[in-house]
Amino acid sequence: MKTNLQPDVSNQSNRVYAKSDSTSEGPGPRVMGATTLVGNEVCDRQDENLGKIHEIMLDTATGHVAYAVLAAGGFLGVGDKYFAIPWEMLELDTDYKQFTLNISKDELKQAPGFDKDHWPSMADTTWAEEIHGYYKTTPYWERN
Repeated sequence: MKTNLQPDVSNQSNRVYAKSDSTSEGPGPRVMGATTLVGNEVCDRQDENLGKIHEIMLDTATGHVAYAVLAAGGFLGVGDKYFAIPWEMLELDTDYKQFTLNISKDELKQAPGFDKDHWPSMADTTWAEEIHGYYKTTPYWERN
């Protein structure tokens, strides 16, 4: 599959956007509980809704966030198609409690996905390389 996706990963340390004071008490916005982020909307650069974060997948051996699972296309959770989105593709806006994904709705429709009853083995490197190849990202296990 060929795409024109170009991840904006030039400055990974600035992928969290917040107007609020990050020195306030409590976690966030740089360190947050995963359950705080599950359910957040994901929009494209034109602020069109692509879906919601269904799950955040961790590599328990390394502690890296591997993927965010995006649920898209259904109605009230029925008929959703799931997509494993490499974590580095997402930008978090804590003020609007949403993520931005730098792809269009049409590009997302063409992305490799799965349904809620047939999850892939996310530890399978062949599957993972297909995902990272589609999004043109470096696999998380190859990054420093």
